[in-house]
Amino acid sequence: MMTGLVLELASIQASIPSPPVEWSRFQLGPLTIHVYALCLLTGGLIGGWLAYRRWKKKGGPEDPFFSIIMWAVIFGIIGARLYHVVSSPDAYFGPNYDGTGDLTKIWQIWNGGLGIWGAVALGAVGAWIGCRRAGLRLSAFADAAAPGVLLAQAIGRWGNYFNQELYGGPTTLPWGLEIDPTNASFPAGLPADTLFHPTFLYEFFWNLAGVALILLLDRKFKFQRGAMFWLYVAVYTAGRTWIEMLRIDEAQMITILGITQRLNVWTSLLMFLISVVLFAIMATRPRRTGLDIVYLPGKAPEETTEITEAEAPAVAASSSSHRETPAESGETQTKLEGNPTEKS
Repeated sequence: MMTGLVLELASIQASIPSPPVEWSRFQLGPLTIHVYALCLLTGGLIGGWLAYRRWKKKGGPEDPFFSIIMWAVIFGIIGARLYHVVSSPDAYFGPNYDGTGDLTKIWQIWNGGLGIWGAVALGAVGAWIGCRRAGLRLSAFADAAAPGVLLAQAIGRWGNYFNQELYGGPTTLPWGLEIDPTNASFPAGLPADTLFHPTFLYEFFWNLAGVALILLLDRKFKFQRGAMFWLYVAVYTAGRTWIEMLRIDEAQMITILGITQRLNVWTSLLMFLISVVLFAIMATRPRRTGLDIVYLPGKAPEETTEITEAEAPAVAASSSSHRETPAESGETQTKLEGNPTEKS
């Protein structure tokens, strides 16, 4: 009996179950709340908290921070959606742009589909606008925000889990991901009990490790001039390249030098090379000091010295020690006027 139980347990393959489809959304009165959006919002809040702490530590002003974040978020969402539509066009324009797609799906962000590179590119434009309006350096803001962006990406990936999307190819590993065979994205021709690589989970752990790594390196080297931001890009793309190669969802395929790969793979490789070069350049440039770290030239507020009540006696004593005594005053006057009995 015991032997039979052991054999039965051994035959059960370990796996990660996906949440039921109905868990991907719920009703709150007349509103439909999508868990995908909640994951993105949670990631943004936690990542923003980390960015804010780092910004204050750099000496950045508090008020412009939230304005810059709003500019970056608005532009970032637009860029993320545009990049996704371009890199996965079939659902919107049809295969080979034959017009059989549904253009109305372009606006349905709640169903998933945001490209990180579009978010970074247009998000940076938004942050630049916010920084210029406040007289701040974009490089300083980017260095402060970089770990928070990576942390937000890690948390946001759980939205793909609830949507049962963006998983990898079949696997027999004990952490294989179960996908509902009735899911529209389930690959045709595969058995219903097929397990898949949980690429969302791979990226989650990779990004968390990346956050820890770049924070540790920044604590030691105190990166400036955008070096921290380019280090973030290098760390992220190093992982995104191999994780993207595991995915089997529909994507734009590009052939370079006879090698056909997903657009996101080529983009990640290109950004990795660019980021490594720019990181090396920025990390070796002369360091800034004082308010020049966060402010543009000529935009830093004037530094003022406030005298507290406790400091007042010491300041008064110091001031009185430099006053002329009556004797010194008379001596000075004699030297200036000369001896009155002396003929000129």
